[in-house]
Amino acid sequence: MAIESWELKAQKGKDILTKSIPKQWLCPDEQLPPVSQKSILDFPRQSGLLSQRELDITDMSATALVAAMGKGELSAEETVVAFLKRAVLGHQLLNFATEFLADEAVARAKELDEYYRRTGKLVGPLHGVPISVKEHVSMKGRTCNTGYVAWVDNIATEDALLLKYLSKAGAIFHVRTNQPQSLMHLCCSNNITGTTLNPHNRTLTPGGSSGGEGASMGFRCAPLGIGSDIGGSIRCPAAFCGAYGFRPTTLRNPSSGLKVAASGQETIRGVVGPLSSSSIEDLALFQKAVLDQEPWEIETSLVPVPWKSVTPTRDMVVGIMWDDGCVRPHPPITRALRHAKEKLVSAGIKVVDWEPYKHQHGWEVISALYYPDAASKQHELLALSGEPARPLTKWAFTYSGTTPQTQTETWALQAKRDKYQEEYHALMKSRGVDFILSPTYPGVAAVMGESQYWNYTAIWNIVDLPSAVFPSGLTVDPVADALTEADRGYVPRGEVDEREWRKYPGPEVYEGAPVGLQISGRRWRDEETLAAATLVEGIIRDGK
Repeated sequence: MAIESWELKAQKGKDILTKSIPKQWLCPDEQLPPVSQKSILDFPRQSGLLSQRELDITDMSATALVAAMGKGELSAEETVVAFLKRAVLGHQLLNFATEFLADEAVARAKELDEYYRRTGKLVGPLHGVPISVKEHVSMKGRTCNTGYVAWVDNIATEDALLLKYLSKAGAIFHVRTNQPQSLMHLCCSNNITGTTLNPHNRTLTPGGSSGGEGASMGFRCAPLGIGSDIGGSIRCPAAFCGAYGFRPTTLRNPSSGLKVAASGQETIRGVVGPLSSSSIEDLALFQKAVLDQEPWEIETSLVPVPWKSVTPTRDMVVGIMWDDGCVRPHPPITRALRHAKEKLVSAGIKVVDWEPYKHQHGWEVISALYYPDAASKQHELLALSGEPARPLTKWAFTYSGTTPQTQTETWALQAKRDKYQEEYHALMKSRGVDFILSPTYPGVAAVMGESQYWNYTAIWNIVDLPSAVFPSGLTVDPVADALTEADRGYVPRGEVDEREWRKYPGPEVYEGAPVGLQISGRRWRDEETLAAATLVEGIIRDGK
């Protein structure tokens, strides 16, 4: 078969990845688990490739790592080497990376260690913390392709603003992570570096578009990661991979230097935010480290609101959204919500049912606003290299129709967007609900190529609610999550509901998958949302 010109160009991206892998830490192929093995979470310990100290280091949260380095109990160099070794192993098993930054990361760690040796102080609140970075976040002098073959030769001229602040706070960037073609679907596959897998069950997707980050967090290749989110791209990977993720209110975090196809698009704003392998506390650590540096002084569109300290309080009302009125969640999700309600009520938290408000309308508006130009810019990028559109890319490009909107039509949709946002916030206030606990997705994760419904997250993008995702502590259970007679007799509400419900023939398809939940707060109440998430997660998982 003849090699297409786009394939030759894509090979450049593959070569960048291959050449960057630190070969000294590769696991021999014959020692890797068989492809048929679904969960590979225990392999770092079973492999013998990491020392016990390295395993202990990679099990630590970012907060704990900084504390240990502040006491001189850990060095930045041994920390980054431990995570690099785990990341190399993770990449062999999951294909989550687009480029390793080993030499630069170790050199930076040595600088931080020398600073600590000389002064006895830490450089900043993220001193020595390895952070994995989604590929479309620009790094000076490095390719930034955003999942498009046409951009394989694109070299960033400077670091994204967020990276500058994180670096100043002491962070170390050691690996860049995969994303889907176009950044607009919840699987993680492109024509350059291929498909990323879920560490809990490798027949499932890790989510998207920050799917490489989801896999990185799920396998503990880094304590913190950077993702972006315009419809669920931080939260779904976090939920699918048993990790933590935060979608801040728009215009809180700096996004200058994130390369996207439709630069300047404001019909639906994307956000950049953190993922964590360990805790909500680390999400707050990330946010505070960035916002304490007043990024609005450089990126002037940001709101000048410093990060404030908020103490979690049980004096709150949590509304549980069992179903969005459009697509019924699968049994494991419903079981996790029931479990959550029982734990919260027992802990004295006031819990009420949240009746979703016009979620189908919300989806119709947000989906129409994703591509007002009928994805013409994205189609141009594909045509530029000649690469074929992936199946889910084609799916996503139909969201806004095939004919570009007129300016008047876009204005009308934006007016609907703003009105819906105001109505939703007013409804939360009138019902006295502080936070909404909900599914992140209809299921625990999607089978590869089947992630077609994401309004459980996109709805909070259109109404702009800060939202955190955390693992419920539950995993898919072959007995508890089996279909009941009532389940088998369920009559779907429409074509989409039927399509999504049929994706759950039984728990065996989702074996080993964690069950993530999502909590959303009121707009601009980012700190309160993470504080509430900390409390709610603790109660649900530990009963405290």
